[in-house]
Amino acid sequence: MSSPILSLKDVRQAEQRIRPYILKSPCTYSQKLSMATCCELFLKLENFQMTGAYKQRGAFNKILKLTEQERQAGVITSSAGNHAQGVAYAAERSGIHATIVMPETTPLAKIQGTKKFNPDIVLHGNSYDEAYLKARELCEANGYTFIHPFNDPDVIAGQGTVGLELIEQCPDMETIIVPIGGGGLIAGVAVAIKEWNPKVQIIGVEAQVIPAMQKSLEAGQIVDVPYAKTIADGIAVSRVGTNTFPLVQKYVDDIVTVSEEEIANAIVLLLEQEKTLAEGAGAVGMAAVYHHKIPRMNNRKTIVLISGGNIDSNTLSTILERGLAKAGRLASFHVLVPDRPGILAELSRVIASRRANILQISHNRSYSKTSLGEAEVEFTIETRGHEHIAEVVQDLEKDGFIVHLK
Repeated sequence: MSSPILSLKDVRQAEQRIRPYILKSPCTYSQKLSMATCCELFLKLENFQMTGAYKQRGAFNKILKLTEQERQAGVITSSAGNHAQGVAYAAERSGIHATIVMPETTPLAKIQGTKKFNPDIVLHGNSYDEAYLKARELCEANGYTFIHPFNDPDVIAGQGTVGLELIEQCPDMETIIVPIGGGGLIAGVAVAIKEWNPKVQIIGVEAQVIPAMQKSLEAGQIVDVPYAKTIADGIAVSRVGTNTFPLVQKYVDDIVTVSEEEIANAIVLLLEQEKTLAEGAGAVGMAAVYHHKIPRMNNRKTIVLISGGNIDSNTLSTILERGLAKAGRLASFHVLVPDRPGILAELSRVIASRRANILQISHNRSYSKTSLGEAEVEFTIETRGHEHIAEVVQDLEKDGFIVHLK
């Protein structure tokens, strides 16, 4: 294992450097979520930052250390969104030029959020890795300083200032849950926390479909994983950093993964219970705790790091539906019925008798695989949970209807 490239001293120096530019984000106790998860749960709300995410911490630390020659040349980065906004914001505040290369698949909200800080934006490729290669090409051609989203020691130190705030805000913490993409955030936070108190447990969370850090730790070396789309787009990284990996090896206690449905459910949970909007990458920690991915959590003082809240409105709408479906709050099913007058009223009566709310009905007799004299009716209903759905289906089946849940 190579020697770590970062110390608590580096993080403390970063904190002094960036203090005038960064919000000390709230770390709030959640009574509702504590009851639901059987631990003493706090939320570190980095979605309150000016750019809606923690990324401006590392960006400011890097930019504020540039030489005058580097400032004159300008900076460039590649990012799926939040790092882009952080670099663009830090560059504008510092009076230097920034070029941002983003994947063509970047959510519109993140592109628009970056544009407001007036950088040059280049859209290229379908993933972070393709955007990264383009940014490197432009960097060489124009003499820019490249600001890596997670593998730069100055960036990692800046992200670690989240940990210093937690030491002040919750000095008796026992566990910290941190999202992982390339590893910059968890590496910085882990250095700050573990060098202060090695007994604090640090748990990382990745999207199940693209667990680059988990697979690398299992292999004992950095490995590539296939790129996969995820609603946690901010942590969709196929290869972790050469600087972050040894820090995670040394300081992080465990890494768990969460499914797309669990992430969607966590977004809904945070919105409904805490009135806070988290993007997919920002909600993975909550997903891990709520869906019991982390053992021995009972009664522990636990901090979940909500790393960002930049989410496209259309994407949010889809995610909310998926989250509600995961929780049993929405259900969709097909019913095969005889094609006769009054059948829709009969079906609706059964559903209404169970106090379920019908949101949508689709009645299909011509373009389904039903026999002549039959029709297929699709319902989307609002329910109280999975038991409520089962009750509705049971009543329909008692009345002789054939029900197929989607």
